[in-house]
Amino acid sequence: MYSFTDDLRVPIVGAPMAGGTSTPALTAAVSEAGGFGFHGGAYVSPETLRADVRSIRELTDQPFGVNLFVPEQVDVDDLEFAAYRERLTPLAERAGVDLPESVPFTDDAFDAKIDVLIAERVPVVSFTFGLPDRNTIDRLHDAEIAASSTVTSIDEAHTATERGVDSLCAQGFSAGGHRAMFRIHDADPQVDTLDLVRAVVPLGLPVVGAGGVATPLDVEAILEAGAVAAQVGTLLLRTPEAGTRQAHKDALADPRFTRTVTTRAYSGRLARGLENDFIRTNDGHAPLAYPQVNTLTGGIRKASESDADVINLWAGSGFREARAVSVAEVISGLTPQAPNRFGQ
Repeated sequence: MYSFTDDLRVPIVGAPMAGGTSTPALTAAVSEAGGFGFHGGAYVSPETLRADVRSIRELTDQPFGVNLFVPEQVDVDDLEFAAYRERLTPLAERAGVDLPESVPFTDDAFDAKIDVLIAERVPVVSFTFGLPDRNTIDRLHDAEIAASSTVTSIDEAHTATERGVDSLCAQGFSAGGHRAMFRIHDADPQVDTLDLVRAVVPLGLPVVGAGGVATPLDVEAILEAGAVAAQVGTLLLRTPEAGTRQAHKDALADPRFTRTVTTRAYSGRLARGLENDFIRTNDGHAPLAYPQVNTLTGGIRKASESDADVINLWAGSGFREARAVSVAEVISGLTPQAPNRFGQ
């Protein structure tokens, strides 16, 4: 079975950042720099995902992985959804957007994407928001593809290990973007990255620590806690290889944005981002319905892509260290001086 840890020249994993931030250039650049690039496979069609995989392979001959969101269908409170739609209507009208009366559940073509990744023999497939069934993991293994699970608690790590995954990404509370809890109704465990890494390492699988990585010292601390690598996402947002909106890039360096918070306001699932007017106005009002709320707010965000007080500004706690430099420079600047361990 393929193990991406065998190919790491530096102990850095690039986070998958779906929704346009992940680009073939970003994923390839992380792997080219000696780390391991993960590509965000959510929100795109199977056909686009196949094209992205092939584009990455045109840019690098190094291995990489793809991340998928595991679908979870839950009952939606129609009254709560309607109330949130009404709450957003004035903002939508200012943006020239008609909000849908209802949004059907979609599994984001999950099974079709699995078929694509198996056909393309992507080395690693990782999962967020839960786990697929054992048959899916067995299919990946039959194709010599490794499976990885993002976990936020020791209980989730136990479940993932029992399901047969090959590695774990321990996502601490300070990580940017969507929190990876297995069930949408779950409260965030709020476990610090180092504590979570230490808790799951004894399960015996390779562990990547994610959340709050801003300096080489952060990477070193994660490695000393027992992880094989540290995952970075926020620090890659301002790189030219990333597909991050310009307003988002600018906000990361804007002194008026002073902190990150977790919110369900944009998607119905908890996610960490820079606190802005949209969050301050709407936090606590969105129903727990994903991807329906994500779709409901999507038109507003698209029409307001240059307005940092409206769009989602996903970011982790180390956002002030994000610089407008290349991916290679980011990774080089994070790599601990450990010649015996990483051959540098």
